[in-house]
Amino acid sequence: MNKHAFIFPGQGSQFSGMGKNLYETNSDAKIIFEQANEILGFRISDIMFQGTDEELKQTNVTQPAVFLHSVVAFKTLNIIKPDMVAGHSLGEFSALVANETLHFEDALKLVSIRANAMQKACEINPSTMAAVLALADDKVEEICTAIQNETGEIVVPANYNCHGQLVISGSIKGIEIACERLKTAGAKRALVLPVGGAFHSPLMNPAKEELAAAIEATSFKTPSCPVYQNVVASAVNDATLIKQNLIAQLTGAVRWTQSIQAMVVDSATHFTEVGPGKVLQGLVQKIHKETIVDGLS
Repeated sequence: MNKHAFIFPGQGSQFSGMGKNLYETNSDAKIIFEQANEILGFRISDIMFQGTDEELKQTNVTQPAVFLHSVVAFKTLNIIKPDMVAGHSLGEFSALVANETLHFEDALKLVSIRANAMQKACEINPSTMAAVLALADDKVEEICTAIQNETGEIVVPANYNCHGQLVISGSIKGIEIACERLKTAGAKRALVLPVGGAFHSPLMNPAKEELAAAIEATSFKTPSCPVYQNVVASAVNDATLIKQNLIAQLTGAVRWTQSIQAMVVDSATHFTEVGPGKVLQGLVQKIHKETIVDGLS
């Protein structure tokens, strides 16, 4: 049986004006936005609708903003019930609201705690990420491991986005060395990204304890459909396992390529991206050309 998958974007999809149309045209959307403003203690809707790119780039704004846009779009556009869901990094929280594992309010609080904890971890260890294009995943993995063994610098694969597009994460020096070696090894590009820190790497460990405590204290229900989680790239239906994987995701790799492949194997033929931007639509088309891909924002 053909299945319809709903996928949710992460940090990097934000833009000024995001969600404004939903707020102005849908009374249910307006209620959710105002609820979020109250929970967060600042008017995130104002920053989303008219903030500068610089304001929107702050982690404590970006993560709740992308999450909020995705959830509002999902809840107010009368979407049919998903057969399966997945989210890219932060997007996993939106996916868990969509499949009824988490209440919106609880998920928003966790996203805010996650964003602030990650921001603090970035300040403790100045670090960065880099996009690597057109080099085999196993070659990137091999070079990262070699650098860590030789120099003690942290550098790890962080986001397996699609074939030929892998993001690495680590210390500033580790990433510098890696970019040179990866280009020498044949990468078309190895480009340092304008991010605040080494997300999805061991350098996020300082944030893990705080997030883990918050997740453990939050009620997770049995999902209405499977979630394909980043760190395992397979269907998960057990609330306890979902919690564990969500905690592990902070320092573990986002296995997006492998997640989409697993969803296709499990009969996904139609993928709908819900939230700002079209990044995931492009990645899905590169991973599996035969699927139907569209978006809701």
